[in-house]
Amino acid sequence: MATEVAAAVPRTEVDTQENIAAEAAASDTKIQASSGPHKLERKWTFWFDNQSKPKQGAAWGSSLRKAYTFETVQEFWCLYDHIFKPSKLTVNADFHLFRAGVEPKWEDPECANGGKWTVTSSRKANLDTMWLETLMALIGEQFDEADEICGVVASVRQRQDKLALWTRNAANEAAQMSIGRKWKEIIDVTDKITYSFHDDSKRERSAKPRYYV
Repeated sequence: MATEVAAAVPRTEVDTQENIAAEAAASDTKIQASSGPHKLERKWTFWFDNQSKPKQGAAWGSSLRKAYTFETVQEFWCLYDHIFKPSKLTVNADFHLFRAGVEPKWEDPECANGGKWTVTSSRKANLDTMWLETLMALIGEQFDEADEICGVVASVRQRQDKLALWTRNAANEAAQMSIGRKWKEIIDVTDKITYSFHDDSKRERSAKPRYYV
């Protein structure tokens, strides 16, 4: 795991590659030493994407890397505590948590007909808090429409950071509205959040949202 995660996560403003490798190794040790793993309902995968230095001519998603798949509470906390916090990211980098077997791409069959709820934040501390609350809600199966959810993406940007919750069937308005209301409650946001269809975003970068809560 140490080599796998270290290769996926590059040098950041806070941690060097060597530190991350050491932390991942420490996570491995803690996971192996823990007594009685508490299994989750399903497996989840962390992904990493660094678009801060795109290669000329590179296809979208070419910098996306699978970091680690886990299925226990202990694995999740070791990984989160040591590595997977948005505040550790450089600008234009993303962390993803998606159901195992689902890639965080529009082209993935599970995502192709879906969309995403999006919330913005101008403070790193807020992003970290909302990210953690969302992760716990996902792995803890807190959504009534849990099977509708593909995963969540934390994106660090120069002006505003973003958190996006990806779902499977954008046209199912009732399910999306229920998910949006629940997510808004989980991350404790009072401002309106918006839902956009992936199909719209493919055609137009600044596509108009379809749903609001």
